[in-house]
Amino acid sequence: MENLAATGFTAQLELGLRFRECIEKSTLSLQLFDPDFRVFPLGTKDVDAALRHFLTNGGTMQLAMHRSGTIGHDYPRFMRLLRDFGHRIACRATPANLRQLTDSFCIGDAVNIVRRFHSDHMRGEAAFGSRPAAAISLERFDGIWLESRPCLHPTPTGL
Repeated sequence: MENLAATGFTAQLELGLRFRECIEKSTLSLQLFDPDFRVFPLGTKDVDAALRHFLTNGGTMQLAMHRSGTIGHDYPRFMRLLRDFGHRIACRATPANLRQLTDSFCIGDAVNIVRRFHSDHMRGEAAFGSRPAAAISLERFDGIWLESRPCLHPTPTGL
């Protein structure tokens, strides 16, 4: 049964809790878009453990971003995760013509979503088990992904 109710949030702590919940409720795929991922807790121990569990059990992860510097410089745990699971994680940077996009979201299994309405603000919503709630963002992600180019390679040479 689909859960059509969305739960709002207004703080970074709430975003982090909903993001962790999205990871836990997803088994197949995670698609994330954010300008730079500075507010996503990708560098924390518990998120690293949750993502390792998700990826070890066959999940795949796609991240699209405008700027990769935050992940590359500030999230060494995520960079190790990328080295260890490079075959299950893909990262892409958007071209200049998409840099005006300012929303931010994580979609799990095409039915779970954590979405901030604007990347400069914490206000957003989360919905779990709802294909309709995730559908528009998933369609946006697919378009962003097609236009973007690979970045954040698991090794310095990109191998």
